[in-house]
Amino acid sequence: MLARVWPIHGAMSLHGPPASQFEDDQPAKSASVDPLSFATRRPKSLPGASELHVCASCGSDLVYPTDWAPADERSWAVGRRCPDCEWVGSGVYSQEIVDRFDIELDRGTDMLIEDLARLTRANMEEEIDRFISALYADHILAEDF
Repeated sequence: MLARVWPIHGAMSLHGPPASQFEDDQPAKSASVDPLSFATRRPKSLPGASELHVCASCGSDLVYPTDWAPADERSWAVGRRCPDCEWVGSGVYSQEIVDRFDIELDRGTDMLIEDLARLTRANMEEEIDRFISALYADHILAEDF
């Protein structure tokens, strides 16, 4: 007997199609994530010399360092890039300005981690909903384990 292979989330399953593909099943609740919840949460700022995270060209607050090294005892040479408009710049900045930049980078990292956790949870909820639907429809058997 030939086994039929069903694509499920990039993997292959020999057990049958996803539960949502059966006519007699109730559609699984899909874990919905609002795409706007991943948007930049801060408004674009006006560029200023003291705000290294703000693009000098477009005002985006997503500028990140490409390189930095001590210039002297109290300042840093910092190369920066804007992912929105591809602006690239560099300069020498005081320790205080670089410290503020570092705080903004940490804040951005925290936001990325929060978004990753939200997306991971939504994906897991969707997988659980599909598994529950398959259980209720008797598409998962003891032999599957």
